[in-house]
Amino acid sequence: MDTAPRSRTHRLLAAALVGCAALLAVPGTAAAAPVAVHSPAKKHLTISAKPVKDHVKVHEKTQVKGRLDIKPSARSAEDLELLVVQRLQAGVWIDLGGTETPCQPNGNFSVDLSFDVSAELTLRVFHPDSSLYAESYSDVFAFVVL
Repeated sequence: MDTAPRSRTHRLLAAALVGCAALLAVPGTAAAAPVAVHSPAKKHLTISAKPVKDHVKVHEKTQVKGRLDIKPSARSAEDLELLVVQRLQAGVWIDLGGTETPCQPNGNFSVDLSFDVSAELTLRVFHPDSSLYAESYSDVFAFVVL
């Protein structure tokens, strides 16, 4: 009577050992070490911008001119980066439609503006986050449409 429980225990232990040996012998994806993927650090851009005129009439065409620089100084990239003029409205920065302009880093840009209504505006030039460069924006400037 003693042999029956002992043989059952031995069989269970043997099966467990065989199962563990099989798991160790077969490389599994679950046992593989996770691979860390590091993306390169994004570079910082500096945007300087100001309006050609700070007072214009309704429907008068004017420009915002400026420069987009990579910090720390680096060789100019060949790809163009998108810049957008934004307006501060009720504490929120809103993109001005039709002001998207491409600019090469370490290069100058010019954005054409025209407004249909009289207003005092607070503007800035904005560069959204991209795969190479971190989000950036220019100093804020005032603009009056009479």
